[in-house]
Amino acid sequence: MINNRSLLIVGGLAAVAWLASNSLYVVDETERAVKLRFGEIIEENIQPGLHVKVPITQTVRTFDTRLLTLDTDTSRYLTQEQKAVIVDSYVKWQIVNPTRYYEATSGDEMVAERLIQPRVDEGLRNEFGRLNLQQIIAERRDDLMTGPTEELDELMREELGVAIRDIRIKRIDLPDDVTSAVFERMRSEREREAREWRAQGREESERIRANADRRRQVLLAQANERSETLRGEGDAQAASIFSQAYSQDPEFFSFWRSLEAYRESFSGDDSLLVLEPDSEFFRYLNSPSSSSDAE
Repeated sequence: MINNRSLLIVGGLAAVAWLASNSLYVVDETERAVKLRFGEIIEENIQPGLHVKVPITQTVRTFDTRLLTLDTDTSRYLTQEQKAVIVDSYVKWQIVNPTRYYEATSGDEMVAERLIQPRVDEGLRNEFGRLNLQQIIAERRDDLMTGPTEELDELMREELGVAIRDIRIKRIDLPDDVTSAVFERMRSEREREAREWRAQGREESERIRANADRRRQVLLAQANERSETLRGEGDAQAASIFSQAYSQDPEFFSFWRSLEAYRESFSGDDSLLVLEPDSEFFRYLNSPSSSSDAE
C-alpha cells in the first residue's frame, strides 16, 4: 500500500511538473512572440513576461527584436554617365511585426536576409544610377543612403514586417579603367584651378605693383617739392646772413673772402697761377694793410 501510494504521489508530481513546463513560457525583453495552434496564429505580438499556453495543441515562436546586421554582397553599379563603381555595404534591420514576419519567413532569419538582400541591391542600383560620379565622390555617404533607406523601410515593413533602420556604405571603389580616368580628370581640374589662381595672383600682383609705383612717384614728387622749397629757403637765409655779415664790416669780409680764395688756389701740390704782380688777386699779399691805408 505504501509503495503504491508513493508511486502515485511521484507520478502526480511528475505530471504537474510536465504540465507546468509545457503550459508556462517566458518571453525575454529582447524578444516578441506569436502563439500557434496547429500552425495557425491565434495570438499576435506577445510582449515580454510570463505567459500560459495549452500543451500539445499550442506552440510558441519567439523572435529576436534587437537590431540585426546584414552584410550585403559587394556589387557593381553604374552611375548616371554609365561608369561603374564597386560598392560594399551593410544593412541594419529589425523585426517590428512578428506576425507578418512569421507569415513571410516562417521565422527563419536566413530566409529574411535572402529576401532583404535583393531589395537592398535594387535600391542601391537605382540610387547610384541617378547620380554622376562626381556627386558620388563629393556627397557624404550618410546623405547618399537616406533615400534608399526610407524607400526600402516602407517596402519591407509591408512585405516582411521588418524595419530597415539604416543602410551604410563601407567602401566605394572604382574599376582600374575608371580610376585612371577619374584621376586624370581630377588632375586636369586641379591644373585648371591652379592656372586660374596663378592668373588671379598675377593680376593682383600687377595691381599692387602699379599702386606702389604710383605712390612712389607721388612721394618722390612731394619730397622733391619739399626739397626744393627747403633749398630755396636755405639759399635765401644764407644770402640774408651773407648780406648782414657783409654790411657790418665790408673790408674784413673782403679780406676773409681773399683768404678763402688763396687757400683754395694753393691747396694742390702743382698749383700754378700766372698773374700780373699788381693784380687785384694779390692785393692783400702785396700790402697787408687795408685798402683804406693803401689809398
